[in-house]
Amino acid sequence: MALDRRVFLVLFLAGCAETSTYRPAPLPHTPAPPQQAQPPETPPATLPPAPAEELAFDAWLKDFRGRAMAAGLSAELLDRELSGLTPDPKVISLDGRQPEFSKPIGTYIAGVVSDDRIAIGRAKREQLAYLPQIEARYGVPRDILLAVWAMESAFGQLQGRFDVVRSMASLAADGRRRAWAEGELIAALKIIDSGEVTRDQLKGSWAGAMGQTQFIPSNYRTTAVDFDGDGKRDIWGSDADSLASAANLLVKGGWKPGVGWANEVILPAGFDYSLAEGPREIPAWWEAKGVRRADGLPWTAADAAQPAGLILPAGAAGPAFLALPNHFAIRAYNNSTAYALGIGLLADRFAGGGPLVTPWPVETALSLSDRMAAQIALARVGFSPGPADGVIGAGTRKALRAWQQSQQLPADGYLSSDMVARLKAQAGISP
Repeated sequence: MALDRRVFLVLFLAGCAETSTYRPAPLPHTPAPPQQAQPPETPPATLPPAPAEELAFDAWLKDFRGRAMAAGLSAELLDRELSGLTPDPKVISLDGRQPEFSKPIGTYIAGVVSDDRIAIGRAKREQLAYLPQIEARYGVPRDILLAVWAMESAFGQLQGRFDVVRSMASLAADGRRRAWAEGELIAALKIIDSGEVTRDQLKGSWAGAMGQTQFIPSNYRTTAVDFDGDGKRDIWGSDADSLASAANLLVKGGWKPGVGWANEVILPAGFDYSLAEGPREIPAWWEAKGVRRADGLPWTAADAAQPAGLILPAGAAGPAFLALPNHFAIRAYNNSTAYALGIGLLADRFAGGGPLVTPWPVETALSLSDRMAAQIALARVGFSPGPADGVIGAGTRKALRAWQQSQQLPADGYLSSDMVARLKAQAGISP
């Protein structure tokens, strides 16, 4: 899987991205609407690796062989699967890509929760007879599973066609995430060795995410399920196996049956926005601070007993949410606030819910240079955000929130174009 995974990794990083647990890229990806699905990404045949890259790859491969054998793989298997293997330059290029512009969260959610996708999900909700059985076994609502399916592969249409063994070897040899990539390569080779899946079948995204619900090899080995009873855990060809496997992963990530994932809320005037991404308290605690559900309904007994954290994906100007434990279980699939919101909001619409009460603000996408300049400015004025890498993660948001408090601004931790301009001015960085 899944916590991308191809590049829908559309870097909402500027506001909400954290590191994924099942794929190295930090952001969610946004597949094209299913009925307009494009051919899956494939490695170009006309991009041979440079000689220096081949030499480095061969040196790594020689060293890796010993580690692979120590992990229980046979020399015969390694000879068969790794002989003649070359690095894939396309994989290395995609792994190092940092988009120039980050996508505003409202734009991202609009692409995720599209009318076409809602219509397809609602139709599948009624058509797939095995969904109630999966829900009963795992306690994960069918709408959440359908949303994962939609987001991960456009309901199975976009699974990726990269050779997972070659992709993982390329990432391992490149060295940026060597330990992770080697672990996934060993897992992929063990899958082949088991006879459960052939090398030709072991296809996925450039980052090694496979099948309809995009499992990385290690998750396939530990979590994939044969739900249709044919003796194979087929996340490529079996819808039932794929959705049951996704449910199993969410359960392992902490999914609580009978509990919601989040609710949109309305914050009172004068609210302390610094509480965002802070305490996790039961809804009654938040109600005592003037927070109320946007739909005006009471909390269910199950939800009322759960700790909830406030998230402001677009800052004080956008919708606010109290995130319940299942929001964080979704992030076991892809550890991004934006991704988990996309899954939850799409699932709500599949179930017949309506749009949000508070609209997303219209925003200008921030450039990479602006994001980096904001981080440099924060450091200059005494609020360390960590490295100036253009990734607006938890460290940057914490530093920004502290700076906003020092300026008597709403401390929502959200980096807007206005915040960038203010930071640049204070730090003496030219516009």
